[in-house]
Amino acid sequence: MTRATKHVTRPSLACEIAADRVLAGRGATAGRMVEACAVRELAPGTLIPDLTEANLRDGTAVREAIESTLGGISGRGRDVVAILPDNAVRVVLLDFETLPSKPEEAEAVVRFRLKKSLPFNLDDAQISYYAQAAKTGLRTVAAVVLKSVLHEYEAAFRDAGYNPGVVMPSMLAALGAADAERPTLVIKVDARTISIAILDQEQLLLFRTLENVRGVTISGEQLAEEVYPSVVFFQDTYNLNIERIYVAGLPESGGAAPALKAQTGAQVEELVAASQIGSMTGSVPRWRMAGVVGALIA
Repeated sequence: MTRATKHVTRPSLACEIAADRVLAGRGATAGRMVEACAVRELAPGTLIPDLTEANLRDGTAVREAIESTLGGISGRGRDVVAILPDNAVRVVLLDFETLPSKPEEAEAVVRFRLKKSLPFNLDDAQISYYAQAAKTGLRTVAAVVLKSVLHEYEAAFRDAGYNPGVVMPSMLAALGAADAERPTLVIKVDARTISIAILDQEQLLLFRTLENVRGVTISGEQLAEEVYPSVVFFQDTYNLNIERIYVAGLPESGGAAPALKAQTGAQVEELVAASQIGSMTGSVPRWRMAGVVGALIA
């Protein structure tokens, strides 16, 4: 994946590939908003996200979905942020006292620490990381994907006529839509996963991707039950209480609010706000747009 930092100028187009859909968006030239959006559903089995196995079971159908969604909104633009399913990418948080100043030496240190965290050979993987100052040194967010899996997705975009210059996992992309100055829990539900992130002062402190056998039909009580161990771990580790909760990926995120608020006492909101999308997004619901919106407005 591209090693992106806050100084990288991202494309004005983003396209998320998920197990059940391909969803594309175009950012507004002025203001932090997605002004146009399009989605195309994928038939079951077309794409099966996985960390170690081939993902695109029907590459032609995925390519056609990319062409269809981006073709209607891209204009002359060809550079795109490619957003991958969370269970195709492993995200690991690592703490260091320091890292070498030379990029190649720093990556070697990060790779060494990652060896025991991954079910595959790091020589076969692409790594992207971002280091941020923490109380005890550096907090590094590393995203790791098998090169063979990454190349599948990149080839689908290129075959459709687009350049995936920046590649991100869905949850990391979605976090761009969150205001996380205070202890904040972000929950993103997808067809196969529940991704959980906890942030404070815009710093990522916890990240987990869980299997979701219920898909978007999961109830608020069931979601709260899945999330609860991560909340307890965070509170015990950092001695902080969750003050805000964002939910994405549910048709009625408000349905999860009572159970989540009962656990934490925190305010529960939809991750994508109405102010972050324009009038040309059509019939694409906000609850499905978190990855694309976050990638474009961050």
